[in-house]
Amino acid sequence: METNLCVAGFGGQGVMTLGKFLATATCDSTDKNVTFFPSYGAEQRGGTANCFVVISDESVGAPLGDVMDDLIVMNGPSLNRFIKTLKPGGTLFINSSIVSEETGRTDIKVVKAPVTEMALEMGNSKVLNIIMLGVYIGFTGVVSPEVVWDTIEHKLGKKPKLLPLNKEAFEKGLKMGRSQR
Repeated sequence: METNLCVAGFGGQGVMTLGKFLATATCDSTDKNVTFFPSYGAEQRGGTANCFVVISDESVGAPLGDVMDDLIVMNGPSLNRFIKTLKPGGTLFINSSIVSEETGRTDIKVVKAPVTEMALEMGNSKVLNIIMLGVYIGFTGVVSPEVVWDTIEHKLGKKPKLLPLNKEAFEKGLKMGRSQR
């Protein structure tokens, strides 16, 4: 089994962090092989950012980025740029707070999650990536939620005051992802 995922959005939306958390959780706590490949635009915050995560039972070469099983888009330009890479039968995860465009495709599954709106309701826009990670894990089950949360908790361990908000964000995302299976 191999899962190819592209996560794309603006710099500052936590795209790289989402990808790193997923890759690290999988690598540290399963027997699967993982590749994480980041790609930044000319600017960090506000510019484009995307990353590729490949999770496989077999050895993983370099991620090619031309055929994705799953695609997470956090903004409209990312949808327009990467929608063609999503294979028929693949799953598109959309930040529906920002992305209102239609995909023009009927051969994919679409999971809509208003993660920006949810993060703002929680009082901190920076947790939108953790909500979306929860949505992805809740929907796909590619890695156990406990393993992913352990990674988030470990990575944020130096800032313990951030843990309750991030835990709540992850749980909300899991619930939303599971409800759309």
